[in-house]
Amino acid sequence: MSADAGPQHSQRLLGTLLGDYWFWRPEHLPSSALAGLLCEFGLTETAARAAIRRAAARGLIVASRSGRTTAYGVPARTHELIVNHLRRLLEFGAEKREWDGRWTFAMFSIPEDQRENRRTLRSRLRWLGFAPLYDGVWVCPWDTGAAALDVLTELAVEAATVSRAELAPTTPEPGHPLRAWNLDSLRTSYLTFLDRHSGLRARVAAGAVGPAEALIGRTLLMTEWRAFPDLDPDLPGELLPDDWPRREARQCFIDIYDTLGPIAEQRFRQLLAPHAPALADLAAYRTSDDIARGEPADQADWPAEGASSWAGPIGRDLDQQ
Repeated sequence: MSADAGPQHSQRLLGTLLGDYWFWRPEHLPSSALAGLLCEFGLTETAARAAIRRAAARGLIVASRSGRTTAYGVPARTHELIVNHLRRLLEFGAEKREWDGRWTFAMFSIPEDQRENRRTLRSRLRWLGFAPLYDGVWVCPWDTGAAALDVLTELAVEAATVSRAELAPTTPEPGHPLRAWNLDSLRTSYLTFLDRHSGLRARVAAGAVGPAEALIGRTLLMTEWRAFPDLDPDLPGELLPDDWPRREARQCFIDIYDTLGPIAEQRFRQLLAPHAPALADLAAYRTSDDIARGEPADQADWPAEGASSWAGPIGRDLDQQ
């Protein structure tokens, strides 16, 4: 990643790092430690600190102070959200769900002068797995009607209808809901992902990846993988060609992500140590199986937001769980 990467990418990078190695921790990390992590990916210190400030302004991280040191942590209110998001990313493409052959349709009309409302609705529907079939008609293969209604209600969209239905047997091919997704483009995206990471996958299998490359490779891999659920709602296998590359792309992702976990964790700790030696050993990776099982319940209590939890000169014993 280049030093002039855009601010949104830098914030996603920070979110990925904290999500992979720190999201279950209540302790805050000094800003110098977070900046050091981002600089590992080619950002200048100025760009890194700007990304941290933007993430804090958006509420993605929360600040605290200990003397003259500013520290940041994951807000307690987002802990469960992050766990669910990670579970979604790591289970994506596993094709474990059974499809009942029906589709969820969300149909709505929003006045032209409410463009921001329309943009927000479309973004939220995409997150739920919908795609536009026609103007004002969005479709999803899964039973997401209740969630769609919640979004429509929240945005006060009254001219809306949500239904779950089977297709008529004589539905013409151009009108099939699957046409809401560009399968050719999606196939290309999966094949590109496989091609881009096949070399790293082979080197990981051979045990030829060191800590610095492991942290960078694993983090950028996750940052790229997290785009797929927005492009593909885990379309049912029954609707896809036999040679569809999603399953192989997922296996490539899991092979690299899980195997590099302990090696990348080592580098994460190395980067924290100069700035927060009492915290460095608390960093820990999780595998796809860990996330699928759920996080252990015996985590440390989360501090009130804004309260300092950074172990600086006060020497707090952070080994107490």
